Parts: sequence; structure tokens; C-alpha cells
Amino acid sequence: MYIAYFCNMKALIATLSLLTANPSTEELNLVEPADTLLHIEHVEVTASLKQDDALRSPIALTALSMNRLEEEGIASIKELSLVVPNFYQPDYGSSITSSIYVRGFGSRIDQPTMGVVIDDIPIMNKNAYDFDFYDIRRVELLRGPQGTLYGRNTSGGVMNITTLSPMAWQGVRIMAEYATLSSARASVAYYTQPAERLGISVAANYSHNGGHFRNTYTDELCDVGDAASVRLRAQVLLSSRWSLDNTLTASYVNEGGYAYRHYIPSEQRYEPIAYNDPSRYERLSITEGFVAKYEGEKVRLSSATSYQFLDDCMTLDQDFSTKSMFTMQQMQREHVVTEDIVIRNVNDGRRWQWLTGLFAFGKWLDMSSPVTFKRQGIDELILANANKGLHTVFPEANIDIGGDSFVIGSDFRMPTYGAALYHQSNWQVGRWRFTAGVRLDYEYSAMSYYSRATIDYMFDMTMSSYKPLTSEFKGRESQHFFEFLPKVAVEYDTSVGTLYGTITRGYKAGGFNTQIFSDILQVKMMNDLMEDLGVYLDDVGTTTYDSASATRYKPETSWNFEVGAHLKPIKGLKLDAALFWIECFNQQVTVLPEGNNTGRMMSNAARARSFGVELSAAYNYEGLGLAVDYGFTDARFRSYNDGVADYAGCYLPYAPKNTLSVVAGYTWRFNRGRLSSLTLGADMRGVGEIYWNEANSLSQPLYMLLGAHCTLRMGDVSLTLWGRNLTNCSYNTFYFKSVGEEFFAEGRPIEGGVRLNINL
Repeated sequence: MYIAYFCNMKALIATLSLLTANPSTEELNLVEPADTLLHIEHVEVTASLKQDDALRSPIALTALSMNRLEEEGIASIKELSLVVPNFYQPDYGSSITSSIYVRGFGSRIDQPTMGVVIDDIPIMNKNAYDFDFYDIRRVELLRGPQGTLYGRNTSGGVMNITTLSPMAWQGVRIMAEYATLSSARASVAYYTQPAERLGISVAANYSHNGGHFRNTYTDELCDVGDAASVRLRAQVLLSSRWSLDNTLTASYVNEGGYAYRHYIPSEQRYEPIAYNDPSRYERLSITEGFVAKYEGEKVRLSSATSYQFLDDCMTLDQDFSTKSMFTMQQMQREHVVTEDIVIRNVNDGRRWQWLTGLFAFGKWLDMSSPVTFKRQGIDELILANANKGLHTVFPEANIDIGGDSFVIGSDFRMPTYGAALYHQSNWQVGRWRFTAGVRLDYEYSAMSYYSRATIDYMFDMTMSSYKPLTSEFKGRESQHFFEFLPKVAVEYDTSVGTLYGTITRGYKAGGFNTQIFSDILQVKMMNDLMEDLGVYLDDVGTTTYDSASATRYKPETSWNFEVGAHLKPIKGLKLDAALFWIECFNQQVTVLPEGNNTGRMMSNAARARSFGVELSAAYNYEGLGLAVDYGFTDARFRSYNDGVADYAGCYLPYAPKNTLSVVAGYTWRFNRGRLSSLTLGADMRGVGEIYWNEANSLSQPLYMLLGAHCTLRMGDVSLTLWGRNLTNCSYNTFYFKSVGEEFFAEGRPIEGGVRLNINL
């Protein structure tokens, strides 16, 4: 705690002594401003039909331009954490662990709390959320439930990402960066308009993480990784009314990770990272998105169609120790098809603006999750429990399992289908604007499962040799959900900005727990063994979840009540504020069953509420820029009893109470020679307090991270020197329990680098 407070004071003192570039100004873009869309025959090919000014309902919104993303070196969604009030995506140690927390709510596994949309295409699997940013024109983060327009898994909000369009800018873009610990990034892109109505772009990116954390058992950096991606885009203006936009993106990730330190609570001490089995993550993802738009005299029509493919494999030393306990693999192959059709009236100044849409999707997921028990795991996790029960009947007898290991294999086939009809209307009455919307959403999901294991066992009282035993557990489960998602809002236009109030409903989809099947089969295997011996005992298994129906979980729903303001009281000053209250029902909570279990599951175990405030202020005057973004959240369980304790009134774990970003800076512009401008800057970002468990007995205090950069622009070239966590503050980003032991993930230490950008 004292270390964290000392880091905070150093960061605060250092921040007051530095200036940084204005994060909200849009003028310092490329040589030709890439944030300014070019209009070809009055067709704006990059505009979103759901979120333009005419139909945008009052909402808490943070928008980041290309200039800010590149100036601050924001290279992923994770690096947006703390920049946006009450938005937090910690680095858990791997690209598959893309947990997002917004306004107190989030999820460690399964369904996310925020949707991600790239160029009007929704990303349907959160395993693909963690990707490298390059040539991103704009990021908009809409906080609060967005279920009316976007549907499932948007109870916390939606992130709209727009990539650079070849219709907006033409030329060559090159970026190269080298950072401490031999990390590097590079991207190259070519944007061309070979004909007046045709734009084509090709962009590629590569990144290498040299690693920050050492596995002391192998004496190697455990988080080294590589990623590469390519994006091909073609835009065609068929006429003054029709436009087509096709984007093909492919990316590949191959990385280590899982730099988890063992924590000893009785001594309040961390042990070094040390585990003996390989741990890594590999992912291939491909997205093909096709958007067609029609601009009529009275209506506008769009169709966004996508095919998404994801093939990934996670390998874990599940006990994260030097013991030979057990390992796990999770291999997924998923195909997704989506279709979103939107029709709306043309914004011709009429008081009534409306939008109607139809969305449908199909997901086909095949998953394999083998768990390999090694000798120590067999002895400590399985036989110790089985023989304990056996000794109540036969005190001198024991069961033994032969061999050094055995595998519990689990295969799943999980199709999911959904369809929704939605509508939103805006009425303008003088200074007032009223919004009403509704979505009718239906979803069906099923799970076919097959778990099995074969062991050689011996009962030493009656057997002199080992005997094979095969246990199987297979079947099928299905469920369907129907959701009604309304929204109402009112906005009042003043002379200095707008005031608004909204009531919205959001939901996270239900599903099935696959990570608990290893525990279920362990129970069945021990029961089969006892039955084979003719011995019947109570409580020989390791979990009470002994049927697949127990692995279902229902949707999580919420109501969000919000008032806020977007104001510009004087030239150069922009103020945004929001006050919210959220009531959450059937909250999805990650549960660890009692005992030394190998799995975890999602359960509808709680009702919760959250209230808080979000404040943003940005001031620009000539070369000076000042900005502050602050979010406060008080999120607690209203009711939650896991059978062991009652957690009513406790804070929700993993979500921070405070997020803070402070930025101040200055840019000097030059009109002579090749030197264009010089920017000096720094930023301070803080987060905390974060509670790590439902009992609130462990927490991460508020900590501050100081960053700084210096950018020199010379015509088409810019050179940036940057540093992050300059005070080398020590902090934790994640906590979990595995087989009764506790582990923490440590945040990144001090980093620095140099980045070169060329725009020709």
C-alpha cells in the first residue's frame, strides 16, 4: 500500500511539471487531415446509419480521433483503459482474456459487457476483441446500454471503430516503432483512388512483444509474442445513390503469457512466477464485411453482411506451479454469419427522424477442451478425495490409478441463432428533442457435449493388478430467450449545449458453461469406479454440479437511468457530464465450486446496483491543450449468497471505483524550413480501488501511471519519443484462485520507445 501511495505522489509531482499535447484537438492529423471525410457526389461512404447526428440519441460518448490515437501511441482497446471515464480493460496476460468493465459491470469469462463494431460489422466473439490498432480513423465509445440498436452483450455500451478510407485519403503510410525489452511494431499501407468512383487500400501490421515477465522455473520470458494482420478494402460509388464497401481482414496471434505470481495470504507475500508446463495462446481470425448503402430522395437504406471465422488454441499450466498437477487446452473453431438491414428517412430538416432495422446471425462453434491430469494431480486432486471417502468404510484400503497421466476429453458443438427487429424515432419540438426506441430480440442456443476418460485403477483390498475403466458423459441441452429492449430519452438544447436524460434496458446473452465439464466427469468417474467395486459412498466427487442442465445460465438484464450534459460555455472549452444509476438482475457471476476444482462456471447468482458520475473537460487555446476525464462508480451486490457467505452490500469484484486521466500540453508550430511543429507532453492515468473477491478482503489501492512524449514533425515525417509508467509503479491487474491457491498478475513496469511515422 505504501509503495502504491509513493508512486502516486511521484506521478502527481511529475505530471505538474510537464505539458502534453491536446488529446481532443482534431487539427493535428496527417499532412492531409485524415479525419476530414471527402464527399464524392454528396455520398458520405463512411457514415454510420445508426449513429449520425440526426438519429444519435442523447448518450455518454467519448470520441478519439486518429491524431490522438497516434499521438499517444494507443495501439489496442486495452490501451483505451482509463482514457475513457469508467471504462477499464486490464491486461490479464493474453489476447484471449479480453475482459471489459464499464460502470462497475463486466465479465471474466463467456459473454462480454460491451460490443465492438468495426466499419459497421459487429465482432461476435470477444476472443477477437484484443487486436492491434493501425490506421484507425476514429473510435467512438458509447457508454450505457445500447441494446435497442445493437442487441446482445451491449449492456455496458458499444465501441464503434472506423478505419481509414481510401475515399478520404490517398497515399502511403508507414509506421515503425521500437521499444524497451526488444518490443517492436510496424505497419505499412497504400491508399489509392484509381478512378473517381473507386477507392482501394492495402494495409498490413506486425508487432512483437519482447516480454516483461520471467518464468523463474524455465528462466525464460513467459509473455513473448508476435502478431500480424492485413486489411484489404475496396469502396465503389456505383452512382450518386449507391455505394459499396468491402473489407477483408485477417490476423494471426502467437504469444506466451499468464505471468501469474503465487500469493501467500498468511504471509502477505508474492512468490516469483514459476510454472513447469508450457502456456501459450494462438489465434487465426478472418472477417469479410460487405456494406451496401442507398441514398434515396426520401429514405436511406443499408445492408451490412459479414462472415467471421475464428480458430484459436489456449494451452495452460492450470495450476501455475512447478508441480505436475494438470494442464488444459481449449481449442475453438467458429463460423459466424451476420446480416443487419437498416432503413431510415433522409435528414431533410423534418421534425421526425426514424430508423428501422432487422438483424440476424448464426454462430457455429466447435470446441475441444481436454484436461490432462498428471501424477501429482491424480494423487492430490482425485485419489486424496476418493480415498478419504473410502476410508469411512474400509480404513485400511486404498484406490490407486496407474500411469503418470490421463486425459479427460470434452468436445462441444454449440450452434446459436438470433434475430431482432428494432426501431428508433426522434422528434424535434423547438429546443426539445424526444427519442423512443424498442427492440424485439430472440435467441436460440444449443450444446451437444461428449466428455470421456479412461483410467487404469486398482483396489488394493481385492485386486492385484490394474483394471481399465471408461467413463462417458454425453447429451444435448438447449435454451431460448426473448428480450424486450426499450429506450426513451429527452434532450434540451440550450445556448451553450445540451442537457439530456435517458432510460434504457440492456442485456447479456445466456449460455452454457463448458469449463465445468472436467469436474462433472471427475464425479461420474469416481461414482463409476465405486459402482464397479460394488461400494456406495456419499460425497466422493469434487463438485455438486453433476448434470449438464446445471451448466446453463440465463441472460443478465439491466435498467440504466441517466442524466447528463454536453456543454461548450466558452470558445475552446468543452464539458461533458453524466450521472447514472443501474439496476442489474440475474447478474452473471463467475463461480468456483467448492473444493480443489479444475473448472469455473458462470452463474446467475446475484442482483446488483451501480451508481456513479462521469466528468470530462477539454480546453484548447492556440497551442495549449488541457484535458481531464474522471469516472466514479459505486457498484455493489444487492443480494448474493453463494451458499458459503452472504455478500449483500459488498462491492462487485474486478471493476474499479475510480478512473482518472489528466493531460496538459503545448505544441509549437513553425513556418520556416522543414520543421513543422514540436509537441511536448505528459499524461497521468489512475485507477482504483479494485476489489478482487466478493468478500472484499483483497484489493488494489488507487494507483497512478505517468506517461510522456515528445513529437517532432518535419513535413511528411514525424518522430516521437515516449515513455509509460515513468515512476515504475508496482500494481496488480488480475487475481484468481486455482486448486485452492491464489495468484496475481502484475502490471507492466516502466517502458519507453521511439516511433517514426511517414505519410506520403
